[in-house]
Amino acid sequence: MLHGELPAVDRARAVAQRMLEAALHGAQMTPDDVALARADVLRGGNHSAVPETLYRTSRGREIRPKTRGQRDFVQSIEANTLTFGIGPAGTGKTFLAVVMAVRALRAREISRVILSRPAVEAGEKLGFLPGDLREKVDPYLRPLYDALGELLDDGLVERYMERGTIEVAPLAYMRGRTLSEAFVILDEAQNTTREQLKMFLTRLGSGSKMIVNGDVTQIDLLHGATSGLLEVPRRFGGIPEIGIVELDETDVVRHPLVGRIVRAYATDIDAT
Repeated sequence: MLHGELPAVDRARAVAQRMLEAALHGAQMTPDDVALARADVLRGGNHSAVPETLYRTSRGREIRPKTRGQRDFVQSIEANTLTFGIGPAGTGKTFLAVVMAVRALRAREISRVILSRPAVEAGEKLGFLPGDLREKVDPYLRPLYDALGELLDDGLVERYMERGTIEVAPLAYMRGRTLSEAFVILDEAQNTTREQLKMFLTRLGSGSKMIVNGDVTQIDLLHGATSGLLEVPRRFGGIPEIGIVELDETDVVRHPLVGRIVRAYATDIDAT
């Protein structure tokens, strides 16, 4: 039984109905699903309260978009050949991109997954890190390995990488290649110059999808270098088969405090 003012009761009933329908279809309910349903009802949206399960891990975990922005991001990936995901830390850009890549691989929609990042330092220098070149660049690629580890058993990840089915490599290794029948992801793209981003985008081959992710508030390029990601909305907006999704602090899915931190840094501070 629901009690309260009529508009509030109607909204609560709509949320409960959507949750019930999802549960009857076998979905695992989470607090994020309830929050997404409530936000959608408040906006007057017609989306299903619980988005489609994108992937189910071997441990039975269901992975779905948790926010409206994440849902738009996934829909853009499904609908377009090239998708740009632009937004702050914690919005799930990297993880969802890898989920979509692994899902396509397991469905045999593509033959390989290629994950890349620019090896640009956030204060540290590559030369100060111990080891050979592979050991030096591995820390920059660790978030991609972590995402793979959440989706696939360690042994399967290793086998895929040994066969070349999954490749994780710095951006510099992409030059001169044509990436066909592949799901290609560039992460941390805010740390690419215009020329580097152009080089990467023109690697796209037949039968491939490409996702480019980045956060324009965390550019670590040397002084005087301009991020190629900054001009993406102006340069590529409205081109068929290219989607541009901008996420914000409302899409942060890490600790709730992260969203408030993002908002704090987005606020101009009077230096005087």
